[in-house]
Amino acid sequence: MRMIPSANPGANYLAYKTEIDAAVMKVLESGWYVMGEEVEQFEKDFALYLGVKHCVSTGTGTDALILILRALGIGPGDAVVTVSHTAVATVSAIDLVGARPLLVDVDSIFFTMSPKDLEKTFANWRGDPIKAVIPVHLYGQPADMNKIVDISRRFGAAVVEDCAQAHGALYQGKRVGTIGDAAAFSFYPTKNLGALGDGGAVVTSDPVLAERCKLIKQYGWKRRYISEISGMNTRLDEVQAAILRIKLKYLDDQNKRRREIAKKYCEYGVNSHLNHPAPAPGTEHVYHQYVVQSEYRDWLEQHLQACGVGTAILYPVPVHRQDGYAHKVSIGAGRLKATEDICSRILSLPIYPELTEPEIRIITTALMSFKSKKL
Repeated sequence: MRMIPSANPGANYLAYKTEIDAAVMKVLESGWYVMGEEVEQFEKDFALYLGVKHCVSTGTGTDALILILRALGIGPGDAVVTVSHTAVATVSAIDLVGARPLLVDVDSIFFTMSPKDLEKTFANWRGDPIKAVIPVHLYGQPADMNKIVDISRRFGAAVVEDCAQAHGALYQGKRVGTIGDAAAFSFYPTKNLGALGDGGAVVTSDPVLAERCKLIKQYGWKRRYISEISGMNTRLDEVQAAILRIKLKYLDDQNKRRREIAKKYCEYGVNSHLNHPAPAPGTEHVYHQYVVQSEYRDWLEQHLQACGVGTAILYPVPVHRQDGYAHKVSIGAGRLKATEDICSRILSLPIYPELTEPEIRIITTALMSFKSKKL
């Protein structure tokens, strides 16, 4: 039986193969492979698409978060609030600048930062000063940014959006990445806007912050080989920029297709033992992941596997329970109850624009036929 993969970046390449191959060949023949015209133009294109003034490309999405935190002057002796139910990169970036990750709970329905727990944590925290808050637009679902920004401003903290899974998503009519002080994007191959290698970007409308990010990303240089401040090396290469420029043209159409698939899963994959995701009011979900919840998750995973449907668990262990970070983080006021409950219930179904109608029928049929062993 041919397995339907949970993710398929190769199919996305094949969908635009002719254009991508031509763009890559143009770069290869140009003789210029780092920080050239393709990178410059992609930064302009992406900023225009989002509606921000500045885009600073980076080597990875993690580096984008690090750049923003360093540009904000955040480091040892500071705390940064984020969630534990996220890709570890979010917390890793905070740790890598020397700050203290302070983890708050998520909403059990929409999987994003709980404003209620955020406010309680600000009010009760007695540790290092909280300098920033990083809400994660997880699975393609925007976080409740109006409340998060309002709370953060009242307590004097910057807001840095983690948009690694939400390219093109909307919150109250605004694209995510345009609401806080700055935002970080990842272009890992499986993302809604994915390169064929690593890549990332900082976006902001703050010219001072953008300039500091530009300095830090390449050794603190204003003039070549002369460092004005201490910096690092994180650069998007010309090949990846050229690929991203092609794919950006199709991002909204691809997100629309993801929503169409999600609607079919919800309508035709109805099963009383599953909770299907739905967009929060006032948002437009882009379904980087389609995450169902079931108290029989492990049996559901085995059933789908037997039906030829690949799945994934994002994320099986919250960051505060992982050996590499458990001793480095602090826990917010809510004690992360929802976060820990979610991890035993969630399962990601295949969702990418290239899924065919026959494949979708296989998946929905498998969902409808699922019966828990308890029954």
